[in-house]
Amino acid sequence: MKVCEITGKVALVGNNVSHSNRKTKRRFNPNLKTKRFWSEEEGRWITLKVSAAGMKTINKKGLACAMKEAAAAKVIY
Repeated sequence: MKVCEITGKVALVGNNVSHSNRKTKRRFNPNLKTKRFWSEEEGRWITLKVSAAGMKTINKKGLACAMKEAAAAKVIY
């Protein structure tokens, strides 16, 4: 399942709308990347599947804080 491990973003459902205004179902997937982050506390690399917004959160708050908040919100699976 496509889920960001930091923000919890998942795929949304919407419609493709043609020029003649016909509607067909489609999915809006999150912008997920598999990225390795260095953890200073554990002294090892941690691989996460994160969205672009999740990477910005990690850059802003730090890896340990972002993972702690994600675990508190039960986002990490």
